[in-house]
Amino acid sequence: MAYETSQPFRAGTGGYASYRIPAAVVTRAGTLLAFVEGRVASASDTGDIDLVLRRSTDGGRTWGPLTVVDRNGTGTAGNPAPVVLHTGPHAGRTVVVHVRNAGSATESAIRRGEVSAADGRRVWIQHSDDDGLTWSAPREITSQTKRANWRWYATTPGHALQLRDGPYAGRLVVPANHSIAPTVPGDTGAEGRYDGGHGLLSDDSGATWRIGYTDSNPNGYINTNETTAAELPDGRLYFNARNDSDAPGTRVDAYSADGGTRLEKPFRSQAGLAAPVVQGSVLHLGTPDVLLFSAPADRESRALMTVRASRDHGLTWYDAHTVSGLPAAYSDLVRTDPDTVGLLYETGDFSAYSTITFRRIPVEELA
Repeated sequence: MAYETSQPFRAGTGGYASYRIPAAVVTRAGTLLAFVEGRVASASDTGDIDLVLRRSTDGGRTWGPLTVVDRNGTGTAGNPAPVVLHTGPHAGRTVVVHVRNAGSATESAIRRGEVSAADGRRVWIQHSDDDGLTWSAPREITSQTKRANWRWYATTPGHALQLRDGPYAGRLVVPANHSIAPTVPGDTGAEGRYDGGHGLLSDDSGATWRIGYTDSNPNGYINTNETTAAELPDGRLYFNARNDSDAPGTRVDAYSADGGTRLEKPFRSQAGLAAPVVQGSVLHLGTPDVLLFSAPADRESRALMTVRASRDHGLTWYDAHTVSGLPAAYSDLVRTDPDTVGLLYETGDFSAYSTITFRRIPVEELA
């Protein structure tokens, strides 16, 4: 079967050496917004990095011009976590939470505690009321979203949520991760055991924020990193995260029954999702009752992008759609229309970071 694909971002074009970290949402008017980091000089995670966007009004078949959502001087602006508001006084608004840091501040230096608070990871928010054509000035929310003893910090990356049903309907949920100072003599803080996860919550359409669940246990076994979330039909939230420590497999998951304030149980290993150490994305289809997960499926390398599916809300998984055997890395899933799921993902013939490609997948194939 031939699938409709496009390449909204290609390394070395549009004034950027590399594009990374995709996130996608569809506005109430049906416009598809594809956010990524535009890395000016190289593919490095450190340096001059802008938060950029392309828009599609035909479901990802064609794309409008590249625009800049946030530019942090010669520093970093990235890890986009966008969400479209479907209810509340600002229904129709697109909100994007993201992070900034100084261009000279590397992740390892931040994790070792060698970077000042001013130059380290800080949290910002912007919004658009015209389907992503223009954006508000960035507003800092670090004091509401980051604890003083957290060092490294990153929003999801990938789409965030506005809850649709139940007592917490209207709440915004942004999964995030952080690192803490070392607790073992001789450690620097850069070790994976100091990774932790948390959720950011807003009950007023993004005006104010608070920290919901936290998961910071430096046990060297399950230490959550990049996290994604989906709302289930029974009202619970499902969280799926990258694990950099020694638990079986590289994925861990958890559930919340109170809109992300607490976890029912700490994150546990989800060895049913074979993957390398990498970010992933989850999306619940709504109707039908199927939960999707996208990530590379090769256990050792970032390759073999695959969409997995679950009919029991994340307890067990099966392969639903294999994209290709090519190199592949980060991804985000988005419901583009009632019949189609879109996959925005990093891939290329010889490197996972050559393009960010968009594929339209029929829902009937995934369900």
